[in-house]
This record gives sequence, structure tokens and C-alpha cells, in this order.
Amino acid sequence: MAKASYAASGVDVEAGERAVELMRSSVARTNRPEVLAGLGGFAGLFDLSNYRHMVKPLLATSTDGVGTKIAVARAMDKHDTVGIDLVAMVVDDLVVCGAEPLFLTDYIATGSVDPARMAAIVSGISEGCVQAGCALIGGETAEHPGLMAPDEYDLAAAGTGIVDESDLLGPDRVQVGDALIAMASSGLHSNGYSLARQVLLGGDPAKCEEYVEEFGRTVGEELLEPTRIYTKACLGLARSTTVHAFAHITGGGLAANIARVLPEDTAADIDRTTWRPSPVFDVIARRGGVEQTEMERTFNMGIGMLAVVPADAADSAIAFLDAQGVHSWTAGTVRARRSGESGDGPAKGGQGGAVSVVGEYR
Repeated sequence: MAKASYAASGVDVEAGERAVELMRSSVARTNRPEVLAGLGGFAGLFDLSNYRHMVKPLLATSTDGVGTKIAVARAMDKHDTVGIDLVAMVVDDLVVCGAEPLFLTDYIATGSVDPARMAAIVSGISEGCVQAGCALIGGETAEHPGLMAPDEYDLAAAGTGIVDESDLLGPDRVQVGDALIAMASSGLHSNGYSLARQVLLGGDPAKCEEYVEEFGRTVGEELLEPTRIYTKACLGLARSTTVHAFAHITGGGLAANIARVLPEDTAADIDRTTWRPSPVFDVIARRGGVEQTEMERTFNMGIGMLAVVPADAADSAIAFLDAQGVHSWTAGTVRARRSGESGDGPAKGGQGGAVSVVGEYR
């Protein structure tokens, strides 16, 4: 009778070690002076003594994944961008409250460790951390033979940020008359991919290779466009002018995510005439016969982040963001909520103002 072993059961410890070695240089790119421990420790250490100037420092935390966008990465056999998506989904939730992302830890579950594939994934995570200015100080790669197919994997991450209580952003600061400054998305970002894949791929991964004139590239290339990371632009904006709140437009779409950063006694109309969504949204709607209301509660429709600023700060906010390479515009104004007004649906999470999307896209 053959002796049982971990390797025979499908877990290759040596492959895991090779993957770690291939990751090492990517992770080193994300180092900040506050990071005290190198790759391979049981826990990451981060020195907070540089933040002693804060009167009442608050730690902010967020966790997220990439979702079924990973299925496109597998179909394309391109794994060096979904890590950027992973970081974006975490750090841009942190920045909404005004927090500076400090560090991130990741988790990769896979059916079988392919060192080159794992290194490609982590190179994307590291690139995302560089774009956001945070450190990748730890992580875990778990091999799950029998539970996942050999080339199957999933990603998750948790991030930690810091903000002084006096700089905390949110609904408490928002006032009637504030301007809503929209920031352009880079595409679908990392939400709505179950619907997008159903419409554009129909269960056939080979359709990733279809060239679409409106995209100027293939379906797969369009779907793998990395999520824009707004962290540095948003933090810079908050330092350069008055910002009352940010809204990260993720799952649930425009109205539900904007409503959650407005006080319950306020409302806003997001004016479709102020922008034209990128072609991917029109192609999905047209090919799938997807109604506009369904599109807007599933996708970001071209707005990835939104800032709520005083009306007299709108022009300077737009000028600052454009200088950072983030196209922005005024998409609406905060107003008093009318009795019984519900907007286009409840705020994501249940509490917030009433937001409606009005007019027709350009």
C-alpha cells in the first residue's frame, strides 16, 4: 500500500515556496518606511508612531474581492491585472471616509499553485498598492485540491487606513446646495460581471477574442480593463479644498451608492445629460436588451467615484481632479428631500438620502 503524503493529496508545498520567491520583488515595491517586517513572517507589522500628531486617530478597515471578473482573467489566461481590481475595491472604500490607506493583506485560494500564475496575480496587487500608496504587508496562498479546479482561484483582501476624527468625511458634513462632482470610471470596474459575461460571452470563453468596433479592442481586453484607483486624487482633493463626502460607485450602481452618503432629509438628482457613458455600457444594454433602470442599478455607468463639495468649491475641485488625470464634472446638486420622496430606490445599506437619475445621456 502506497504511503499517503501531502503532495500526493494534491498540495505542493515546494510550488508554494517557489511562488513566494517569485512574489518577493513585486511585494518589495509597495514598502513604506513604517513597514517593519519582511515577506514571510506570521504577521505584518506597521509602525503608527508617525501619526502621533493626530488628536484622535481612527483606524478604518475594509475588505472585498474581485468577483466573477476572475472568470475573464482565466479565459484570457491573463492574471496580472485582477490584483489591481482587488486593491481598488478595498482602498477606494477606505478613502470614502477620508482615511489614508496604510496597508493591505491579501488571500488567494486556488486549486493548484502555479508559481508563475500566483506571481502574476501578486504583481497586479503590488501595482495597485503602489498606485494607492499603501503597503502590502502580508497575505496567504491556500491550495484547495478537490474543492477547486487546478486553474481556478479566488481573491480577497483587507485594508487598513487612518484618519483623524476631525477630518472624518460623511453624511454629517453634507449640506443642501452642495455640488456632486462625478469622476469618470475606466469602464465596468469590478461590478456587474455576472450580467456582463452573460450578455457578452454567453458562457463561451472563446468570445473573449471577438473584436468589437465600439471598444477598439476585443471583448476580453475590454472586460479586463483595470478598475481605476482614486485614492491619491481623493486624498489630495480633500487636502486642497473642502470635501464633505465621497461615494464609491460599486455594486448597486449610481443612486444606491450616492444616497448612502447623503443625510436622510436630503435628496439629489443626477443629471444624465452631463456625461456620456463609455461604449461598453451601451453594447451590454443593446445586446442584452437590458433596461436602463437595470443597467443603472448594476453598473457604475461611467462614474466610479463622486465627491460632495460646497457649491463654491466645485470649479476648483474639477480643476484639481483634471490635473490629476481624473476627468470630472458637476453631475448634480444636493437639495431638501420632499415628503414621501424615495428616489430610484433605497440607499445601499438602508439609510441615506433620496437619489434619482434624470434626463437622457448625451
